Amino acid sequence: MGKPKYFFRIEVAYKKHGLLLSQRKYVLDLLEEAGLLECKSASTPMEANVDLWRDDTSLLDDAARYRRLIGKLIYLTVTRPDITFAVGVLSRFMHKPREVHWKTALKILAYVKSCPSKRLLYKKHEHTHILAFSDAGYAGDMGDRKSTSRFCTFVGGNLVTWRSKKQDVVSRSSAEAEYRAMAHTACEMVWLRKFMTELGFVQSGPMPMHCDNQDAWEKKIISLTFTPSSQQLADILTNATSSKVFSTICDKLGMVDIYAPA
Repeated sequence: MGKPKYFFRIEVAYKKHGLLLSQRKYVLDLLEEAGLLECKSASTPMEANVDLWRDDTSLLDDAARYRRLIGKLIYLTVTRPDITFAVGVLSRFMHKPREVHWKTALKILAYVKSCPSKRLLYKKHEHTHILAFSDAGYAGDMGDRKSTSRFCTFVGGNLVTWRSKKQDVVSRSSAEAEYRAMAHTACEMVWLRKFMTELGFVQSGPMPMHCDNQDAWEKKIISLTFTPSSQQLADILTNATSSKVFSTICDKLGMVDIYAPA
């Protein structure tokens, strides 16, 4: 059938410097459906200090519309790790969305409107090494005080998986939350290693995991490396950050916008 070009609303482009995955048309369709093609753009998908747990704003009259939008944004995270954190937080309010949640969802649309062509770049490197960045948002959910585990993994220098998931129990300290996040990350890394082995790419030596937990443990399969928060790529899946930090992390994750001004 030849090389794929468009698969389940995911666009595949082939360039000399690598392969690009995007959902540009999907983004434009979302904006048109919401009537936001001409809206003012935003530099980040979520404000740093927005309080989504406040209950002094009115409930939405059409909660189904909110659920549909969040569902479509969840699918957009297939190629857009930059909105994963914001979408993940908003998905926690599906049962009882309020005006503040709707406005925040529109902020995500305003952000993707600023960069509809941002896409993941996959380059060919001379190795298939696996490494990961692990982080935790301690007691980030103001409703139940549960922390959130976040990680992103790279194979051969390219981003392949990322996740932002609320932990099942309440952690008693930030260190405990970090350990739980590291355990989730370790499982992902071990799975990737086995998967790569089945494909014929045998991995040797420990796999580096970067975390900002200074109480890190050591294993033979995974080597832990302390990484300052300022260099923690998983931070984009943990917090709403400033536009400067946000843009820097997007670049390091391998996200590019081929239509952006030079």
